[in-house]
Amino acid sequence: MTVSLPAFQSLPLSLAQLSLAAVLKCGQSFRWTTVSHADDTEYRLCLRDRVVCLRQSPTTLFYRSVYPDPQPSLTQAALRDAETLVWLQDYFQLDIDLAALYNEWSVRDPVFARMQSRFQGIRILRQDPWENLVSFICSSNNNISRITKMVHALCKQYSSPLLTFPGENTTYHPFPPPSALAESSVSGSLRSLGFGYRAEFIQRTARMLVDTHGRAALSHDKLEPAEKWLMGLRDITTNEAREELLKFVGKEVVPVDTHVHQIAMKYYGLKGSPNGKKVNMTPKLYEDVNAKLFNVWGEYAGWAHSVLFTADLKSFASYGLTEAAGLSNATIVNVLPTPPITPASSSKRAHDTFLEASDTLTENNYNYTLAERVKRRRRVK
Repeated sequence: MTVSLPAFQSLPLSLAQLSLAAVLKCGQSFRWTTVSHADDTEYRLCLRDRVVCLRQSPTTLFYRSVYPDPQPSLTQAALRDAETLVWLQDYFQLDIDLAALYNEWSVRDPVFARMQSRFQGIRILRQDPWENLVSFICSSNNNISRITKMVHALCKQYSSPLLTFPGENTTYHPFPPPSALAESSVSGSLRSLGFGYRAEFIQRTARMLVDTHGRAALSHDKLEPAEKWLMGLRDITTNEAREELLKFVGKEVVPVDTHVHQIAMKYYGLKGSPNGKKVNMTPKLYEDVNAKLFNVWGEYAGWAHSVLFTADLKSFASYGLTEAAGLSNATIVNVLPTPPITPASSSKRAHDTFLEASDTLTENNYNYTLAERVKRRRRVK
């Protein structure tokens, strides 16, 4: 259904705090669509009951929510727009001063200092756990472009259309809930869409979540059980598990693989194999690298890692060498004033994070969480 478009609202926010061109294209989220305009770029994401639209200038984030018919009243629209603002603050974790973190990392790390101005505004997104888990499964032996196509195909196949913009052909679909992907027939359907072996993992995971948790929200506040559970889903590495955990609970968790290990040896003095042979990535080595980079970057080491990860992507090879695409000083017309900002909750607060470990899973007999063990290892070095 085609709908009318409301005006954009504005939120003062510099590129140093958030760069849409970087953070929405660096492999964290795969459902944002890009619409090019004459003087800027618009980014859109379909939520359950609305499509959130974002544009950006060097000093301002512009946002609006588009709703399906029947359109809300002025009072209802104001309430929903306030909800959108709260969602944006939470999704981008705007209560965290990213510019201050970049300055801290640059002081602590000359390697980071050389890239901070080019790759500014990259922060960890706080995404819906279920959507992120499915995207994570799709990422196995895959690239960003293909993952994006798979995730959009899944939404189109298993989620009813929400709306279409005037003069456009694209129909926006929300992300389907686990119940929509839990039936056994889903595996075959996803295989026909090109998901390959990932199809079965998605269906089985959805079935397990529905059987274990019903329609309850997925959350967890402990690293170790969640990491163990993730690694049990399929043949994945500790690095991939930590990558997902970082998006929900692990500002201190640094995803580690052979590439990150090489970076730690080259730039940060971590010892390698004495005979120069390839090093096996053992659990102890994972923690040694994680502890080393934690010592370099500090409390938000996982966030600093995301900047280095983005800088290493081939799609970002020329990023920041010229003016970032989609940004201009042009004033966006028909902009409404920003409503009062809801006070941001502390970054320390408890919040829904990731998958709640199934009651049927055996708890690990660890005395400390991963983050706690990293801190203890740091103190004794």
